[in-house]
Amino acid sequence: MILITGGAAQGKQKFAMEYLGLTKIVDGSDCDFSEIKNIECITNYHTIVKRLINENINAVEFTKKFCMENQNAAVIICEVGSGIVPIEKNEREWREIVGRCGCIIAERSDTVIRMICGIPTVIKGELL
Repeated sequence: MILITGGAAQGKQKFAMEYLGLTKIVDGSDCDFSEIKNIECITNYHTIVKRLINENINAVEFTKKFCMENQNAAVIICEVGSGIVPIEKNEREWREIVGRCGCIIAERSDTVIRMICGIPTVIKGELL
């Protein structure tokens, strides 16, 4: 598994498509939860976490199952824990759960890449 993380608009998906050659990318913003089994790549994993919370589905357990079913996938997730702390409790809780899910994915990934200004920095493993 490969995790690609970083802030919004930092070139995560472009990197996955160009460097890793991934073309079949599922978008977590609007995919059906049942679609994400044996996938090549998922983008916007942070939004799938929000959708799971809104559906009263345990996002941490979902992520553990996702990792077991998609051991060769690339996962693209935005860093959402930086910046101003939101006033709304549900937004703070969402950020925390995204962080927990990101940690689960990173732990199970062979390679973790952080994108900043379109530049990949390997923070775990190595680029192929």
